Amino acid sequence: MENNPKFAVIGGGSWATAIAKMLCENQKKIAWYMRSTYALEHLKHQSNNPNYLSSVEFDVKQLHLTNNINEAVAFADYIIFAIPSAFLSGELENLTESLDGKVIFSAIKGIVPETSLIVGEHFHKNYNIPYENIGVITGPCHAEEVALERLSYLTIACSEKDKAKMLAKNLSSHYINAKISDDIIGTEYAAVLKNIYAIAAGIAHGLGYGDNFQAVLMSNAIREMKKFIRKVHKMKRNINNSAYLGDLLVTGYSVFSRNRMFGNMIGKGYTVKSAQMEMSMVAEGYYASKSAYKLNQEYGAKTPIIDAVYAILYENKEPKKVFKKLTEKLD
Repeated sequence: MENNPKFAVIGGGSWATAIAKMLCENQKKIAWYMRSTYALEHLKHQSNNPNYLSSVEFDVKQLHLTNNINEAVAFADYIIFAIPSAFLSGELENLTESLDGKVIFSAIKGIVPETSLIVGEHFHKNYNIPYENIGVITGPCHAEEVALERLSYLTIACSEKDKAKMLAKNLSSHYINAKISDDIIGTEYAAVLKNIYAIAAGIAHGLGYGDNFQAVLMSNAIREMKKFIRKVHKMKRNINNSAYLGDLLVTGYSVFSRNRMFGNMIGKGYTVKSAQMEMSMVAEGYYASKSAYKLNQEYGAKTPIIDAVYAILYENKEPKKVFKKLTEKLD
């Protein structure tokens, strides 16, 4: 395992597809679990995922495809989870294969609703996975640009640097530059929080605020993120690094950002339910805003942007009025 580990991807969405593509640049064979039998069979015969990043063509000989999560877990030493956080517990209910000795990396940018924990903490507390066997994959990186092979950067965080380096090596290519970090908790919370701020950016755009305000909103968001993460896990970190500020900016501004898209719809007058129904992908920030708001009741960080998004999404407050008040709190 140390010199030539096997990898499995858990998930059938766009980010899972992008990660599978990256791994296939370096691995002869990977396991790939997806729940959809239709997508699985289509991939086997047509060499692409019919639902996400369908332009990416795979060499099916490189893929051990399965809709049995236990089969994928048994195959691999490193298991990468890339499914929406809201569905993680349901998928893990089917798990009977032991995770002992496995290295778990989360590419999930959300909080597990049932436990209000980030994914790494969820695996540690509920599956007894030691922290040295837990890691995080963060951006700034959109799956759509991976599909186009546009130069992208990843941050691979793990307290065991050799494990971070191993995964970074197997995800790197001419279009992927993977860096490592030891800030597992900070980078994972940053990946969660940036989705909330992207929803805020989308709401602002939907309400008609311009680029000048967006710049103020994002500069306040990174400072708010710093305060929140420091309360949760205090350690020396540079919040201006790509894993924090870079990921926030691409999610807040990119046309590929599903969270910004979701927020834009809310700002234009969609209800939460109607916006969710119209989108074909999950906006993680919707779930994260509730979890982060509740968690902050314990920590007490000053988070006016998170508070505003929560009020709109969960308290049915009018976006225009909430953002008018928010503008008076920003600087």
